[in-house]
Amino acid sequence: MKNLVEERAVELGEYIVENKATVRAAAKEFGISKSTVHMDVAERLKKVNPVLYAEVRSILELNKAQRHIRGGLATKEKYRKIRDY
Repeated sequence: MKNLVEERAVELGEYIVENKATVRAAAKEFGISKSTVHMDVAERLKKVNPVLYAEVRSILELNKAQRHIRGGLATKEKYRKIRDY
C-alpha cells in the first residue's frame, strides 16, 4: 500500500513538471482531491525523490505567484461570455 502512494507521488510530481500544472489540474487529471495532491507533492515526494520535489516546488511557487492574474482573467472571460450571450 505504501509503495502505491509513493508511486502516485512521483507520478504527480512528473505530471506537474511536464505540464507546468496547478494542483487543481493535477487533481482533476488523477481523479483525486487537491488535498491529496498537496500532501503527495509537499510531504511524500520530498522523502521519495528530493530532486523532483525541488522542481515541483518551483513550479507551484510560480503558480501561486500568478494565481491572482488567472483569477482576474477567468472573471473577465465569464463576463465577456455573459455580455456576448
